[in-house]
Amino acid sequence: QSAVMDDLKELGNASRFYAGGDKPKQNVPAVSDGQMLFLQHVVSKLRPKIKGGGRGGIVMNGSPLFNGGAESGPSNIRKWLLEHDLIDAIVALPTDMFYNTGIATYIWIVDNNKPEERQGKVQLIDGTEFYAKMRKKLGDKGRELTEGNRATIVRLYADYAETEHCKIVPIEEFAYWSITVERPQRGDDGGVITNARGKKQPDASLRDTERVPFTYNGNTHADEGRKDTIKAYFDTEVKPYVPDAWVDEKKTKIGYEIPFTRYFYRYQPPRPLEEIDKELHQVTREILELLNEVTE
Repeated sequence: QSAVMDDLKELGNASRFYAGGDKPKQNVPAVSDGQMLFLQHVVSKLRPKIKGGGRGGIVMNGSPLFNGGAESGPSNIRKWLLEHDLIDAIVALPTDMFYNTGIATYIWIVDNNKPEERQGKVQLIDGTEFYAKMRKKLGDKGRELTEGNRATIVRLYADYAETEHCKIVPIEEFAYWSITVERPQRGDDGGVITNARGKKQPDASLRDTERVPFTYNGNTHADEGRKDTIKAYFDTEVKPYVPDAWVDEKKTKIGYEIPFTRYFYRYQPPRPLEEIDKELHQVTREILELLNEVTE
C-alpha cells in the first residue's frame, strides 16, 4: 500500500492508481485485496484515446464487483472506471476453471474508446453454463472451455443484444446512495429527548443505513436528483414503518457496485408440498423401522 501511496503522491492525477478526488488514500483498496489495482494498471497500459484507444482484459474473482462500502477505496475505483466509461463488458466464467481454486471468476474487458452504441453501458455475459467436463481433474480444475464454448461467448459479445445469457446495463444502474436513517432517543417516560436548541437527539443503537439506487422512482438525473429521489424512497420504504425516523443528509455517501448475479437470477419454485410430505413420511417410516430393530 505504501508503494501505491508514494506513486499517487508523486504523480497525482497522472498516477495509474488515481481514481478522482483530492484525497488519494480514499481511493486505495485494502491491503488484503489488490485486484482493483491490477485493473487500474491494465487501464493505464491502454493506447491513448487520441491514438485510437486500446482494449484490455483481466481475470479476477467476484470481489471487485461489490467489495467495499460506499466511498471506500474499491467503490471509488469502480465509480471512476464506470463514470469514465472504461468498462466494456464482464463475462462470468464457469467454476472449477483453474488449477488451484474452484471459485467463480470473471473476465473484465476494458476499453477507453468504446463504439457509440456501447457508450454509457456495460455488457454482462453469463458464461457459467458453457463448459465441458474434463475426464481427469487437474487439482481443482475440472472444467474447460471448448472451441464451441468460446465461440458462443464471443458471439454473445459481438451480437450485443439482450438474451438469457446477456444483459446490457446502463452505468447509472450500478450507482446508489447510502443514507443514514436516524431515530430519536427517548426518555423513561417515552418522550423524545432534545438538546438545548430543541433538536432531536439520535439514538445510536437504532441507527440504520439504506441503499437508494440512483434510478429509484425513475430518476434520470443521477446525483443531481439526490434530494427528490431519496425523499421519495424514504417516504415510501421507511417512513410508513418508522414514522419518527429521519435522514441525516450529512452522512449520505455515493457507492458503486455491480450485482452481476442479480441480473441473471432465475426463480426456482419450491417443490410441491405433496412431494415433500411423501418424502417426510418415507423417512419417518425408515427411522421407526431402525428403532424397532434396535429395541427387539
